[in-house]
Amino acid sequence: TFKDPYIFEFLDLGENYKERELENALVDNLSKLLLELGQGFAFIGRQYKLIVSEREFFVDLLFYHTILKRYVIIELKTTEFKPEYAGQLNFYITAIDEQVKQKDDNSTIGIIICQDKDNLIVEYSLKGQSQPIGVAQYQLTSELPKELEGKLPTANQLKRLGGM
Repeated sequence: TFKDPYIFEFLDLGENYKERELENALVDNLSKLLLELGQGFAFIGRQYKLIVSEREFFVDLLFYHTILKRYVIIELKTTEFKPEYAGQLNFYITAIDEQVKQKDDNSTIGIIICQDKDNLIVEYSLKGQSQPIGVAQYQLTSELPKELEGKLPTANQLKRLGGM
């Protein structure tokens, strides 16, 4: 099991940010990201290079989970989940298992963290997959109870006020 959603309220991203900006912000706040991911995660690298058939591929974020004794790939998407993301992650998992994983490590896990998802599309995309893949959403702010929405400032609004 893994978290869903991940709360990245510690990030200060404007509107219309790109995947690389999200990745940069997460790496710049690595200790907070590790706390949000949970216990046992060790950061291996970002844009981790894999070479397959003389072609280069890059995993957004690579971790090693010390308790589960396995690599964990995180692919970041600033859009709604698309079925092709599962194929990309499946490829990365296989490459890590074949090229990086040691004999005493367990199989690699992949997590797609995207801005939004439709659970039925995720289910159809992952059905029949043999690789352990999860899909989770992320939020840049904690959600308020419905009755308080619009009545209190957001974390980003408070940050802007503090910078005046």
